[in-house]
Amino acid sequence: MDLNSYVANLGREFATLAEAGGEEARAVVERLTGPLESAIRMTLLEALSAAADEITLDLAPGSVELRLRGRDPNFVVTLPPAPAPAPVDAKTTTAAADLAAAEPLLAEDGPAARINVRLPEQLKAAIEEAAAKEGRSVNAWLSRAAAAALQRSDPRAEPTAAAPQARQALTGWVR
Repeated sequence: MDLNSYVANLGREFATLAEAGGEEARAVVERLTGPLESAIRMTLLEALSAAADEITLDLAPGSVELRLRGRDPNFVVTLPPAPAPAPVDAKTTTAAADLAAAEPLLAEDGPAARINVRLPEQLKAAIEEAAAKEGRSVNAWLSRAAAAALQRSDPRAEPTAAAPQARQALTGWVR
């Protein structure tokens, strides 16, 4: 994404505004336009980064990352993995089939909520490191990990009975 056109457009807008203020205002705007370019670019990058974080929350477990190539930002979209079809056997009941066809466990849209979580220092450090490796904020990483974990396990499913273990016993004499 080329930011030059947006920065140049904003410079033209400043110049147009300065025309209304007279010669002195135009001279001030000309002196400030150059130094303001980096501040304008940084503000645009911050807005794009915040937008990418919000989109990532909606895409979880997919993601959108903002990466810089030189002075130009690029978006990298990672789509969530397609769910693998569940194997069907003779024991699959109608209720289980209805459950599999039901809507996803999580509604990915809606307002954000704030929670406080207490973590051991080592776990917190590991989470921060993992988030940094993926180029995400800790919040975005935790949201994505929680959504992925909840999608992998469905608490509404009934637990299956464990298969009885065969009893193994040895008898005899030892010398």
